[in-house]
Amino acid sequence: MRMPFAKQISWYLVFAMFIIGIAPRLDAAIAPSEVIASSQFDRAADLTEIQRVLEMKVVKERLEKLGFTTDEIKARFDSLSDHQIHQLAQRIDDLRVGKDEALGVIIALLVIVVLIIVILQLTGRRVIVTK
Repeated sequence: MRMPFAKQISWYLVFAMFIIGIAPRLDAAIAPSEVIASSQFDRAADLTEIQRVLEMKVVKERLEKLGFTTDEIKARFDSLSDHQIHQLAQRIDDLRVGKDEALGVIIALLVIVVLIIVILQLTGRRVIVTK
């Protein structure tokens, strides 16, 4: 006796979730090189990059709402080491203010809709919308 397609998919998903659940979680990262860690950083270039971001209207407004003045921000950056400034300058590019996020969400939603349509077609079900 053959199982319906939806039941087969259900059992497959149960099995897949069981396998995923028993697999150990492993974290991996790139180990920093000592050559890179001991190299000199260009403090002026890093400060220019940070200054460019701080001059954005959105960032300025947020810092003002938090109660920071321009002099306080400058004093805090002067107290940071070269290594800390360099790390901040490198991580600034990861801060996205609505750049690629909308495109990713739209693509994810389209993929979900296509999957739902394919599953409905394969199972032979119809969706009827009435008032």
